[in-house]
Amino acid sequence: MHKILGTKEDKEYKDRIGAYIIPVKGNEVGVVETPKGYFLLGGGLDADETDFQCIKRECLEESGYEVEIGGKVGSAETYMLHPTIGYFHPIQTYYVGKLLDKVKEPVEPDHIFKFVKVEDIENKMYLEMQRWAIEQAMAR
Repeated sequence: MHKILGTKEDKEYKDRIGAYIIPVKGNEVGVVETPKGYFLLGGGLDADETDFQCIKRECLEESGYEVEIGGKVGSAETYMLHPTIGYFHPIQTYYVGKLLDKVKEPVEPDHIFKFVKVEDIENKMYLEMQRWAIEQAMAR
């Protein structure tokens, strides 16, 4: 399943392809809390990096955990005006999975990993597309 959000204006957008994991534990989902809000674990793909390589790297950086990546949930893209990037077009693929062992401390000091009840997440996700992905994962 693929979802398109936002309205594309006649502007030049910065595309960013990313991959994210939705760690589910009962009725809770693992997210990273930042000053902007909640985000899924993951991020933009580096050159020649696969989705799984990106997710594993980002999870270590953001949470310190190794992960087991499961099935694909879907993908989404949005057109938005970002406060620092400008016209931004993130294109993201989402997978369910689980956290394994914590092997190090996260390197991003303003990122706090936590499990949050799904009903407490809805209005706290920074990106609507990631909230949509969580809904898809929980409906499986």
